[in-house]
Amino acid sequence: MNNVTKMIIAKPANEVFEAFVDPEKIGNFWFSSSSERWESGKTIKLRYDEYNADGEIRVKEIVQDEKIAFEWDYGHVHLVTITFTPKDEMNTIVEVNEGGFEDDKESIPLLVGNKEGWVYTLTCLKGYLEHGITTLRAALVH
Repeated sequence: MNNVTKMIIAKPANEVFEAFVDPEKIGNFWFSSSSERWESGKTIKLRYDEYNADGEIRVKEIVQDEKIAFEWDYGHVHLVTITFTPKDEMNTIVEVNEGGFEDDKESIPLLVGNKEGWVYTLTCLKGYLEHGITTLRAALVH
């Protein structure tokens, strides 16, 4: 099973794409830090200071300004594909498709939590790129 989350960001696709792959920008909306620029074939170390947590992703494919595909493992390997589709010159549809969920009722809480996480991430991205807000990312309380 997979989870799909979409949001329109009022910025050109290249700016939205760069927010994900540039380690100087990603900390403004998602992870606290990224070890390096995301490129195909690289393993990237990610850090969440708020949760004192580290993780890794394996970048499978990068298509400049169009697509990012990576794998991460939290119990099962999941493939995440993020696409950047221009709606027009100043608006981009960001679609996150995460696959790898088991097809059983025990996975429902995981799917719901995953969906909440992606909605939160894209909302923080929107706040950062459209309004320069860099403090949304650190506001989530578990």
